[in-house]
Amino acid sequence: MRAFILLAALLIGLASPACAADDVAAAQSVIRSQAEAFSRDDAAAAYSYAAPAIKGIFPRAEIFMSMVQQGYAPVYRHKSFEFGEARVEDGMIAQRVHIIDANGEAWEALYTLEQQPDGSLKITGCSLLKAGQAAHAWLRDVISRVANGLRSA
Repeated sequence: MRAFILLAALLIGLASPACAADDVAAAQSVIRSQAEAFSRDDAAAAYSYAAPAIKGIFPRAEIFMSMVQQGYAPVYRHKSFEFGEARVEDGMIAQRVHIIDANGEAWEALYTLEQQPDGSLKITGCSLLKAGQAAHAWLRDVISRVANGLRSA
């Protein structure tokens, strides 16, 4: 009996990192899909990955796309887009992305995503900083705020 309980505990412990890896892979797929939609100028598709709170601020796909074009140019158009560190906490995911913009400048984006009631992941926010601007402290701060429920759109 003790061996069975030990085996069950071990399997549960091993399943948790696998679930986190699946969550990260799903989050990366959502982010990648939105980036591809931006590259095609497909406002409707890009908007479909935004969480309800974002859609509340930008009630139409065209308004959302305009905001991204003006305020998130490195996300909208880039030469390079590579995934970095990710954290998973209670259905929320923080994913860092290393971006080289159209002018060759390096940026760090931190995406936050949250699982929706229907099980899908939606992007709840994206913070953008030039590379090297205290990215590690920034990542810890955002993850802490997300984990503590102090989400911002």
